[in-house]
Amino acid sequence: VQLQASGGGVVQAGGSLRLSCAASGRTFSSYLMGWFRQAPGKEREFVAFISWSGESTYYRDSVKGRFIVSRDNAKNTVYLQMNGLKPEDTAVYYCAAGTGLTATPTSYSYWGQGTQVTVSS
Repeated sequence: VQLQASGGGVVQAGGSLRLSCAASGRTFSSYLMGWFRQAPGKEREFVAFISWSGESTYYRDSVKGRFIVSRDNAKNTVYLQMNGLKPEDTAVYYCAAGTGLTATPTSYSYWGQGTQVTVSS
């Protein structure tokens, strides 16, 4: 599976962005899809994941109520709608594909190239 993330940019605090992650391959619906982020000087951290069917989602506490993860298996695409953005959300955001319901980066086999999100105060 090859993943291509897009949709990052610069936004003011309180604004919104929608990230997309397009996947190649016909087995997209077999994978759990996760979003991670990495700020400068910090470790990569889990943001959200969505199950194969889209019925189950899970978020890190700091983004609950602000971010929404969704997927369209017909389009081989997963999305991350980010609302109420804060300066601390500034990071490179990565999408990843895995086979287990987990927030651990090492459990994901495939990674996109990342897209920069910058939130100004």
